[in-house]
Amino acid sequence: MVFPVGVLAALLLGVGYVFQQRVAATAPLSELLRFRLLFDLMHRPMWWVGIAFMVTGQLLSGYALQLATVALVEPLLSTNLLFALAVAAMFGGHRPSRAEVGGAVLLSCALGVFIAVGHPRSSPSPDTHDLAIFLAVGAVVAAVTVCVVIGRRRGLVGESIWLATGAGLLFGLQDAATRAALVDYEHHGLVGMFVRGWVYVVLVVAVVGILLSQSAFKAARLDCSLPPITAAEPIAGIALGIGLLGDVVSVSIPGLAVESACLLAMVVGVALIGRSPSLAAACAEPGEGADAPQQAA
Repeated sequence: MVFPVGVLAALLLGVGYVFQQRVAATAPLSELLRFRLLFDLMHRPMWWVGIAFMVTGQLLSGYALQLATVALVEPLLSTNLLFALAVAAMFGGHRPSRAEVGGAVLLSCALGVFIAVGHPRSSPSPDTHDLAIFLAVGAVVAAVTVCVVIGRRRGLVGESIWLATGAGLLFGLQDAATRAALVDYEHHGLVGMFVRGWVYVVLVVAVVGILLSQSAFKAARLDCSLPPITAAEPIAGIALGIGLLGDVVSVSIPGLAVESACLLAMVVGVALIGRSPSLAAACAEPGEGADAPQQAA
């Protein structure tokens, strides 16, 4: 059951990202990394369409995380880039190139091998100490802060890549926190879930992650801004799932070698797809001239 749910979630996420970027690209550049950007986008009906797709995808992601481990669900969710490619191709009127097809095949194969070899499984009742939670969340926040600081010192394209990487790290933390909140709900009920705090991590991380992702979508084209999110989210989610939630993957030397190779292959596949002219062509609403500042970058 987790496979169809995870793939459907990825489909909705990919479609949502395309709609969001097309609208965010038309926002004023002065709103980059400001909450005013979100307020501006809230007045665009098309942006809400993208958010609706993304929220539905996130809800399905949460359901998938009830069915399986973060280490299993995250690679499934990473296929959202494949669906974004297909939707962007429809908008741009381009056929997929060999690099795009190759990247899609590489990503899918790496995903399948990782699941088969890693055999990810969860702890029925993960016991995570508060200090470990604090250190893990603090490490993600520190990494995201570094991404923002470095990005602000780059041109628009470089800033987009760094902001998107930060957003991907936050979305990975959100996925792990979502599963932790669901575990709290199962063991402590609704009140206990809110008392233990993971739900607040989900909400705060979601808002900041959306701000970073929309800023990245504004700063540069989808082929620059979406692949870092797709690559960073599963890596962060899998690491946090193993470190915090007791998820287990194969720890044999051959198994670790294959799993590492699969994660690397997934990143390479994402990079190949990210060079897609279809994604580049789907940047903004036709006739609104949003590409001008991005191309100048």
